[in-house]
Amino acid sequence: MTGTRTDFKTALENGDTILVAEGYVREFGRRGYLKMGPFIPEVVLDYPHLVQNMYEEFAHAGSDVVEALTYYGHKEKLRLIGREDELEKLNRSALKMARKVADDHNKWMAAGICNSAVYEPDNEKALRDTKQIFQEQIEWAVEENADYIIGETFNDYGEAALALQSIQEFGKGNCNLNTSEYAFAVGLPAVITLTAYFPDVTTDNVPLPEACRRLEEQGAAVVGLNCGRGPRTMIPLIKEIKKVCKGPIAALPVPFRTSDECKTFQSLIDPETGKSVYPNDLECVRCSNSDIRNFAEEAKEIGIKYVGLCCGNCGQYFRELAEAFGRRPLASKYSTDMKKNQFLGATKGNVNNTRADLIRDFVYGNNRNENC
Repeated sequence: MTGTRTDFKTALENGDTILVAEGYVREFGRRGYLKMGPFIPEVVLDYPHLVQNMYEEFAHAGSDVVEALTYYGHKEKLRLIGREDELEKLNRSALKMARKVADDHNKWMAAGICNSAVYEPDNEKALRDTKQIFQEQIEWAVEENADYIIGETFNDYGEAALALQSIQEFGKGNCNLNTSEYAFAVGLPAVITLTAYFPDVTTDNVPLPEACRRLEEQGAAVVGLNCGRGPRTMIPLIKEIKKVCKGPIAALPVPFRTSDECKTFQSLIDPETGKSVYPNDLECVRCSNSDIRNFAEEAKEIGIKYVGLCCGNCGQYFRELAEAFGRRPLASKYSTDMKKNQFLGATKGNVNNTRADLIRDFVYGNNRNENC
């Protein structure tokens, strides 16, 4: 985004591409500020300045959106760690910081709700509890002036539909009614993303393209996938979703090298030991920057308009994605330039060329080629 920030719905109607950095929870876990397993964003309460810094990092890297870190910041999760009395404080703090960073950098601010951990499709009490979880977080989001609400990482179509219904019921913001050919709901726009695991169906047995089509028809501004799968295994399913939906599609994979044998990052295997790598040893199966650029270029080619990265995302990945879309974020000032490396970037005619050749031989060994 450049210049004055447009209304989020208007940007969608105009066919703008929106780049969205997610993945705060896993990145804070990697940095040692969040416990892997429960994945509860206590860091918002314990180290709020670090949360604001990460918002800044992703804005710096080119995200058009600052998403408040409220993923798993609901009462059922906080109850597990005895901090349910800090529920509102966590949510409002995350939202206020996100609003500030978004305003400072001319970005949209998104609030987030997610799978509830209590949803059961045939249990009336569980359905009421799930809706109450959504309601609390949505109403705080409205009060803290979110531009739109993300409902993400749903395994069940039914829970995703309930999240959308809740956003429509409780997310009354400063939005106009039905200004586009897509049936946008009254109130804050909703971006609803499901998570694909091994089967191309939800856990309540709805084919994922069909689930996205239904959610779009029910009023979601954007539908698609986030988390679960890496670029290689998400893109084929995204293409199928695009065939049956009319509006903008979301694609936010995890930056890990998933495959047909290991479709999800939870199922990945260490190529050296043969052991499962989730959640602590995922570093050995990370995507390269080139993988991220290839994903971004393919997403652009097939017309995906809401693009980002989920768990495993970091600044250098997101800069790569943004640059593939022709953006020049502030972080591009620091993009790699090996020509300025005194040894590995030295060229013929350079006074240090002989010395540089010697260093390159030592560094690359038998792997040296015309590129190095």
